[in-house]
Amino acid sequence: MGTTYPVPANGQSYGLLNDVEELGRPFAPFMGDGSDRSQTPPSPNASQSQLYRGSAAGAMQYGDGAPGLPRTGSTAAMSMRAPFLSPASRPTSSLWAPPSVPYAYPPASGSSSGLNTYVGSGSALYAAGQYPSYQDIQAQLRKAKPVMPSSRLPEKLTTEDKPWMQIKDKRSCASWWLTFMGMVAGVAGAAVLCYFSWTSVLLLSNSDLCQVFSEDWSNGYTNNWVADVELGGFGNGEFQMTTTDSKNIYTQNNELYIMPTLTSEDIGYGSVLDGYTYKLSGCTTTNATACSVTSSNKSYTVINPVQTARISTRGKASLKYGRVEVVAKIPTGDWLWPAIWMLPVNNTYGNWPMSGEIDLMEARGNSPAYPAQGTNYVRASLNYGVLPGVQTHLFGWWEDKRSAFSEQFHTYALEWTDGWMRLYVDSRLQAMMNIKITGKGGKSFYDQGNYPSTATNGSNTEVVVQDIWSEAGGGPNAPYDQEFYLILDVAAGGTSGWFPDNVGGKPWYDGSATAMREFALAQDTWSATWPSDADDRAFRVGSVKMWKIGAC
Repeated sequence: MGTTYPVPANGQSYGLLNDVEELGRPFAPFMGDGSDRSQTPPSPNASQSQLYRGSAAGAMQYGDGAPGLPRTGSTAAMSMRAPFLSPASRPTSSLWAPPSVPYAYPPASGSSSGLNTYVGSGSALYAAGQYPSYQDIQAQLRKAKPVMPSSRLPEKLTTEDKPWMQIKDKRSCASWWLTFMGMVAGVAGAAVLCYFSWTSVLLLSNSDLCQVFSEDWSNGYTNNWVADVELGGFGNGEFQMTTTDSKNIYTQNNELYIMPTLTSEDIGYGSVLDGYTYKLSGCTTTNATACSVTSSNKSYTVINPVQTARISTRGKASLKYGRVEVVAKIPTGDWLWPAIWMLPVNNTYGNWPMSGEIDLMEARGNSPAYPAQGTNYVRASLNYGVLPGVQTHLFGWWEDKRSAFSEQFHTYALEWTDGWMRLYVDSRLQAMMNIKITGKGGKSFYDQGNYPSTATNGSNTEVVVQDIWSEAGGGPNAPYDQEFYLILDVAAGGTSGWFPDNVGGKPWYDGSATAMREFALAQDTWSATWPSDADDRAFRVGSVKMWKIGAC
């Protein structure tokens, strides 16, 4: 009690360390009740001895070195978290090492040495061996900046206290009103634009329509459809033959499958190229050259290397003005050409292209990496012309950026009136084509063709280009003012330009006289891209529906 410890090497005194009674002895519940806090703790019994000696209070009494100082011992100190555990929870073998002496307790009132001790105990100065005097500390405190008086107003200013508010700034007022009126005008303009955009969308309501055709394939396809069987190329120089063979067209799970296959699987690859005469069973055309062919290396003719199918509603169902919806999934495979399209029943204005063609959907089976729009694109078009060599092709497309149209079913639709036509996929908002014929902004199909005044006809004779449709009594929507029937098919290749030359590794040229042979010679390359799974390789059609405008 009251012991003075050795003076530091620099000659400065630590100061007198207050005795334990002055500092206040550390107390824990095991040390006794409150009346004994200032007394020497009772001697612990045998079971408590080791626990007490490991505590902070035990260190004060039994620690090594000067009396009353915490001991460190030779055993490694336990984690600093241990002192905060209850005594019974502390490890019995731990030695608690609190901060270095002297304790950082507050000094007794009026004791400068106590303050000196207190200040030095927890500071970096003490650790560095520098010990400020009590006078130094007081001098530092005197240098502190005094607290400034509050600048808060005792009460809110009135208008009289702010005379500048009473002066009206006409420019500021005008700018505020101009900004406000501009905002109002912007909102009003946007509302008007939205209204007219909404009302300008031409559409057919269900109440205006009467269903005239519905196909779900529950009874096969032979009742409502007619098959076209030939190998003549159908005007596009296509490389497939169409059949009614069950491997090329069949229904399954209420879906129609149009399946492309290889002719070499039936007659052998060598026969496709040379020395074989193929007669197409059930040929539906009167053109004999479109019903049989002989392969020959000498004449460079080949048998059509692909077999598919083509069916139509010709003579079964047709439509003039209304809606058509076909739910389908396109096939995958290089140079496959699936299509949903319509041709006129009576060719009122002459043979193709004078009487027109409507393509609801055309696609290419090539992968999305194909540069000329692969399976991630579908296209719609209107094809017509005043002469065979003077044609108009109005077209548009829709792209799926997240997947290919060959991955799932989509709805391909046409809405058609005497004043406008819209062709879209899945939703009216996804229009591939939107043609207005009459009314404000509308143009007749002749005007949309933008034809020259003269052109060369089939006999290389220059003739005057005329509006053949109006001369025949048609209106501005001619040639699309007559009955059309629907066609579903899958083609392979062709020389019409649908597959551009020198794009995507195309193995033939459209202008070549032996284009089909060039295609057949590359069979190992393009057939390897055709899936073996029928669900991916076939053109699958889920349903077909047609409505006409008017009452049922």
